[in-house]
Amino acid sequence: MRKEYDIDKLNPRPNPYARELKKTVTIKIQTSVIEYFKEEAGKTGIPYQTLINLYLADCVKQKKTIDLSWSPQGEKSSKKRKAAQEV
Repeated sequence: MRKEYDIDKLNPRPNPYARELKKTVTIKIQTSVIEYFKEEAGKTGIPYQTLINLYLADCVKQKKTIDLSWSPQGEKSSKKRKAAQEV
């Protein structure tokens, strides 16, 4: 190995894995969801965080949308939404 390198003479090239880089985030996930993915990880041998990432990536690839029509209050919210849409 050389003691010094001339940066101007180096052959820079783009990182072929740059598009695959991941970002570390902190999110709160229900314990039951974590337990589910940990069980699946045990069956498949794939780390549970990787399984979560694969599932989310599949949702993105398939352009899945979230159905937010449910509510803990039941029909009250649905009626309010329908009334608001009619106005």
